[in-house]
Amino acid sequence: MCASNNGTELTSNAMLKWSQDRQVEWHPIAPGRPRQNAFVKGFNGRLRDEGLIETPFTSLAHARAVLAR
Repeated sequence: MCASNNGTELTSNAMLKWSQDRQVEWHPIAPGRPRQNAFVKGFNGRLRDEGLIETPFTSLAHARAVLAR
């Protein structure tokens, strides 16, 4: 299952196609209900602060290797 906020970047046809191609249920977060997305917001914030800002990636392969660790 995939949950996301209902921002325009996540309600596009590309997101719908991605979820259908991978047979992933997609449940948009209800407008005005940020607590429904608290885990994802917290994870994304930590990922940005602890990984993406502190590590200068040299390539996509490098980024994938660092994030996999």
